[in-house]
Amino acid sequence: MSKKIAVVVGSLRKGSYSKQIAKNMMKLFPSDYELEFLEFGNLPLYSEDIDTPETVPAEYTAFRDQIKAADGVLFVTPEYNRSIPGGLKNAIDVGSRPYGENAWNNKPAAVVSVSPGAISGFGANHALRQSLVFLNMPTLQQPEAYIGNVTKILDEDGNVAEGTVGFLQSIVDAYVGLVNRY
Repeated sequence: MSKKIAVVVGSLRKGSYSKQIAKNMMKLFPSDYELEFLEFGNLPLYSEDIDTPETVPAEYTAFRDQIKAADGVLFVTPEYNRSIPGGLKNAIDVGSRPYGENAWNNKPAAVVSVSPGAISGFGANHALRQSLVFLNMPTLQQPEAYIGNVTKILDEDGNVAEGTVGFLQSIVDAYVGLVNRY
């Protein structure tokens, strides 16, 4: 049975390291998994004032529908100021509203943080996990997925170094196991 995974990349930057890592990971999933980027750069900032039946932005509705159609969510994000990027937080908020209609509910998740630095996005990884607890998203615990010094493991075409593929595969395999339990 085919599974659909929404891939959410926390960075909106065109040459995003997080997106490059996500693309590498997407190649490692079983062939019966369908992976699709869940874009959020076009979402207006969340406000209850515009999220009413009469005025809900079409972008909110389309985004929520994409989440609902997914069997799970893979988050790959950089760290901004020891937390997640603002656009990613907005996406989380849009998907979780209106109250009682949380589109993220019970979607198995994996969190991968990416950084050119040695700390590997530790703060972003854990800040995102805090929101996922509230959203009722069962989240992969092991292996923990922190990717530091990312510029040293990506080649000019965006492919990861041979030694990193096995690590990414271990994350994907564990995540597939989680998704298959739901």
